[in-house]
Amino acid sequence: MNQQYTPLAERLRPTNLAEYIGQEHLVAPGAILRIAIESGRIPSMIFWGPPGVGKTTLAFIISKQLNRGFFVLSAISSGVKDVRDVIERAKSMPHAPILFIDEIHRFSKSQQDSLLGAVEKGLVTLVGATTENPSFEVISPLLSRCQVYILQSLEEKHLKTLLAHAVETLEKDHKLKIKLVESEALFHLSGGDARKLLNAIELVANVLTSEGQNSGEVVITNAITEKCIQNNLLKYDKGGEMHYDVISAFIKSMRGSDPNAAVYYLARMVEAGEDPLFIARRMLILASEDIGNANPNALLLANACFDAVNKIGWPESRIILSQTAIYLACSAKSNASYMAIKKAQQIVKQTGNLSVPLALRNAPTNLMKDIGYGSGYQYAHDFQGNFVDIEFLPDTIKGTSIYEPGNNAREKEFRASLRSQWKEKYGY
Repeated sequence: MNQQYTPLAERLRPTNLAEYIGQEHLVAPGAILRIAIESGRIPSMIFWGPPGVGKTTLAFIISKQLNRGFFVLSAISSGVKDVRDVIERAKSMPHAPILFIDEIHRFSKSQQDSLLGAVEKGLVTLVGATTENPSFEVISPLLSRCQVYILQSLEEKHLKTLLAHAVETLEKDHKLKIKLVESEALFHLSGGDARKLLNAIELVANVLTSEGQNSGEVVITNAITEKCIQNNLLKYDKGGEMHYDVISAFIKSMRGSDPNAAVYYLARMVEAGEDPLFIARRMLILASEDIGNANPNALLLANACFDAVNKIGWPESRIILSQTAIYLACSAKSNASYMAIKKAQQIVKQTGNLSVPLALRNAPTNLMKDIGYGSGYQYAHDFQGNFVDIEFLPDTIKGTSIYEPGNNAREKEFRASLRSQWKEKYGY
């Protein structure tokens, strides 16, 4: 292949909504973003989702459909000067162009500040793409001026469609028949990432043809796929490819109480130059989701780790990350808090906004007091043990047990205390 060869993922990039695969909740006929696009009036927006799900492609399609200018900046290589250059050019354009900023979470506060005026005045329509929670990574003034759209990992049906297009194109490239016997390994390696899937099938096809398997047909099985890609799995691309695999292994090692594996995957990220705050933030989440009240100190240490890493800098902060990862891995585990809020949300979705018991309602006016707001409420601290047996849940779901204490020393104490207070009411 010549030096001008375009990667398969780029050649198969959709150019309109009809070709776009996935994100039906946003772009299917009648969906919220589709309606905005078809109306010709789109807000500045942030696309939040994992890599390879179509964030860049969707921004390009929007600009093309609306016949708007399209500027692309990468937060890794662009600065305030680049932003200002685009804004100056936008001033002379008849319609506000789309300014697409990839990895906007990597923009500093000053870089994000430089966008505010142009976005507020409508000189540009900002489309930012991020794999990180914009609530943490995008400054509040800019975030308040943008609509956040969450893009989801592609489902197997989407990947199958992509794979069919890829095979058809590769057959034309290599002038041979590609027999895809098994695709599970390709789907597993892609992890819902379209770019990874297309890169993987292209790599396998190229390896097989270069090895002389070009007698008219190439056969691809799971074993062949894994063999061809094995060497690539030793690489770590913090920009997207192995990034999510290694951070996933890191989290699962701590969850699984293996400090050895946790520190190994931490070292993988350290050696690759991963953002230490990204690592610290993930440990903060784990401290609550997977340890919780089994050891409340875990959250305190993880939070202290995040602050310390922010203050100390590199490379010394790797020691703080290591200490915290080992502590979290060795700690008692409980996902009871995570399961409780998950169950509570399910109940809310199923039952809607149930009436708050009158005794618990706020009564700031005499009228509210007259109609019963706050009536019957008993102040727990007026009773022995600072506890009084009254009903706190709405009538429809009273007696529903939502929090299930974990099987660890501290939460066993919680269970015993709750059983003593509530007797048989919640089944503790």
